[in-house]
Amino acid sequence: MELKNIRNFCIIAHIDHGKSTLADRLLEITGTIDKRDMKHGQMLDTMELEQERWITIKLQPVRMNWKGYQMNIIDTPGHVDFQYEVSRSLASVEWALLIVDATQWIEAQTLSNVYMAIENDLDIIPVINKIDLPAADFEKVAEEIVNLLGCDKSEIIWVSAKTWENVESILDAVIERISSPKVYSLKDPEHDELKALVFDSQYDPYRWVVSYVKVFQGEIKKWDVCYFLNTRKKIDALDVWYFSPGYTSDDKIWLGAIWYVVTWLKTIRDAKVGDTMWKPENVEWPKAKPEDATPIEGFWLVTPFIYAGIFAMDSSEYPLLKDAMEKLVLNDSALFVELEVSPALWHGYRCGFLWLLHLDIVKERLMREFGMDVIMTAPQVTYRVILLWDKLSEYSRYHGELIENERWQKCTRILVSNPEDLPKREKYLYIEEPIAKVEIITPTEYVWNLMQLSQDRRWNFKNQQFIDKDRVMITYELPMNELIWDFYDEIKSLSSGYASLNYEFIRYNESDLVKLEILIAEEKVDALAFICHRTQARYLWWKICANLKESIPKALFTIKIQAVVWADVVGRSDISAMRKDVTAKLYGWDITRKKKLLEKQKKGKKKMRQFGKVSLPSEAFVNLLKK
Repeated sequence: MELKNIRNFCIIAHIDHGKSTLADRLLEITGTIDKRDMKHGQMLDTMELEQERWITIKLQPVRMNWKGYQMNIIDTPGHVDFQYEVSRSLASVEWALLIVDATQWIEAQTLSNVYMAIENDLDIIPVINKIDLPAADFEKVAEEIVNLLGCDKSEIIWVSAKTWENVESILDAVIERISSPKVYSLKDPEHDELKALVFDSQYDPYRWVVSYVKVFQGEIKKWDVCYFLNTRKKIDALDVWYFSPGYTSDDKIWLGAIWYVVTWLKTIRDAKVGDTMWKPENVEWPKAKPEDATPIEGFWLVTPFIYAGIFAMDSSEYPLLKDAMEKLVLNDSALFVELEVSPALWHGYRCGFLWLLHLDIVKERLMREFGMDVIMTAPQVTYRVILLWDKLSEYSRYHGELIENERWQKCTRILVSNPEDLPKREKYLYIEEPIAKVEIITPTEYVWNLMQLSQDRRWNFKNQQFIDKDRVMITYELPMNELIWDFYDEIKSLSSGYASLNYEFIRYNESDLVKLEILIAEEKVDALAFICHRTQARYLWWKICANLKESIPKALFTIKIQAVVWADVVGRSDISAMRKDVTAKLYGWDITRKKKLLEKQKKGKKKMRQFGKVSLPSEAFVNLLKK
């Protein structure tokens, strides 16, 4: 296939704007799939969870052929939590189809995707979908797109993926408007140095690690010996495939195309996303030096924003949890996992997630694919702690680094996501928390409601911009730990479901943060520790206390629940003792005997308060996090 006949593009949009449905129509029109073979809608959503929730979780490439042109299309997620998947897709293509719902107009995630596409120097073809609906507002949506992209109104394509109306014109526009792929060299590809970008990898139980690559230079043939420049792994390309939509084997990977390579590696960590697959030009392998090769630049590596602990509901099921997590990590390159031991929940894992939906998806996959009912501790963001001295070796387990602060003092900066890893108060200078830029697009009548919410969330107002006379975009900066609880639900509630949200990490700021610990019967429960702002410690304690009193069963002695900030007790609540009627066996009115039994019971309860233990049931953690 000649380079001029290859077209690479992706589909970007806000969630529920019809990306996957439109991709299905393109596959059917080009004859890539037959309508009789469609077992369900959204053919590129291969996971059962994607089909059930009607959302795209993983990017999915597919090849189509139309009028002598090879079209490589990537269907991307629309939810803000999977923005990393979109960034990887944008780094592998030259153009993007921007889909906008004619009834919902431009949303917050639409703007975010457009900005990312522009940063990747991509050209955009605007498409307005769902024009068959009675609520479609053609002129308003077209005006918003023209103002956003600076394009001409005649460049917009009007389609209905549901009724197939005008969908074929998208394929013709791709041929006419999209240029041939960007490559590094136009020499003879067969004898040129190979450079291919790995934009995704997955684990196949029969072929092990399969990498998705975009070839920028040279070609890959079956049984070619290649290197991964980052991990220095040497592989044999056992097979090369394209997805149409099932795996289809071929002899070689052409320059500028998107393919799959069977690497035969045993773990996905050896084929990191963002790595460069490299093969030297006319050099014998003993003389090849991958350290001298220049990797492809294109997109950022994944950085987990929130962390949570995962433990088996029953501690005896830890071996099953270990096996499930090992298999899950093989198919989720964005999931960070390390071992963790909790005195309350025993052995488990400390996991890093892209955001809350990613956390929910991982928990759901553990249940569906492996039958594991797990406990997840409260999610926490990653904080930066600046220590008093520069003894990095003493804090090597924190992966710290030496820095100089504003006073030119040498300090050690460490990253902490687990409250139990936070050093003692006298050991550090201050803590920095991550700050996010939040963009909310809402109808004008709900602006005041969202302004009221900002007073409780430590928001910093930045800008307010009217998109049109009926809608406004409000920009705030706020700590990321304010986003991980009920923030999204409150935004939707206060705007009657009309507001849309987009956020991105921008920097770290120094803040007055404290470690809130929960003591039950004077014993610390590390799984219930939090890092929070000092002004929120009492409110957070009150919510935890109310939920724990409902979840912990009564004992024969009073159970103390205490909240401790550093060494200070900031709150206490008691679960009253379960009383036993020791006077039930008495008869008559012998008051001295009754007093003697009550006094004996009082001494026994005092002794139980001193030596009694409280076993916190697993259901208490589940109920606490649900509320």
